[in-house]
Amino acid sequence: MVRVGYVVDLHFVTIFPDLFRAALNSGMLGAAAKKGVARYHIVNVRDFAEDQYGTVDDYPYGGGPGMVLMAPPIVKAVESVRTGDEGDESPVILLSPCGRVFHQAKACELAQKRKIVFICGRYKGVDERVNDLVVTEILSIGDYIVSGGELPALVIADAVVRNLPGVLGDERSRETDSFSREREFSLDAAYYTRPSEFRGLGIPEVLLSGNHAKIDEWREASARERTRRYRPDLFARVRREGTEEQEQG
Repeated sequence: MVRVGYVVDLHFVTIFPDLFRAALNSGMLGAAAKKGVARYHIVNVRDFAEDQYGTVDDYPYGGGPGMVLMAPPIVKAVESVRTGDEGDESPVILLSPCGRVFHQAKACELAQKRKIVFICGRYKGVDERVNDLVVTEILSIGDYIVSGGELPALVIADAVVRNLPGVLGDERSRETDSFSREREFSLDAAYYTRPSEFRGLGIPEVLLSGNHAKIDEWREASARERTRRYRPDLFARVRREGTEEQEQG
């Protein structure tokens, strides 16, 4: 868990700043900002263009379709918010399909940082020299292509910020979330709320029993069953690692 008193600054380096404003002022991200737990900074790459037209992209050397974001404006934009001596303490994350797939453990790791810089690629990608000069790691949110890095950056920001203390109304809810340490690699249990019957479907009687030990037992079984049904890959992983622990023991 992040130490109390931490304020995390998240910088979004982008050519589409308007994509961020509504999201960062809404829901949990907006609540974190109002509580002073997270601060958001939108860095417009065009402000660092080297010509009067705000040019930030060009045709790729060697030919081929598509445009590539130029290195100078992006590097200068990153350097405007991150000094060279910050090292790995302030990660500069490029959102790209070639990055490691983002996961919950990474969200918890990033929540320990005081500053995070996201580079939001566009078009065919960014000049490879950006990686060499300022990027500290590359992340992806899945094996598919979206129009740019803005939405992936917001996805990661949301996952990171919800791990900061004081953001969630009930901190205990985080402990049983899918992919939490409590549940290791499994999904969360099924949940029900009012009405107790809807279109002929009721709810498990144990949830009305008031027996918290039995309810906890049911939820643990429900989490395992939902993992087996919806994410058999995760279920197989949990079983495999459980077997390995028994053999080591």
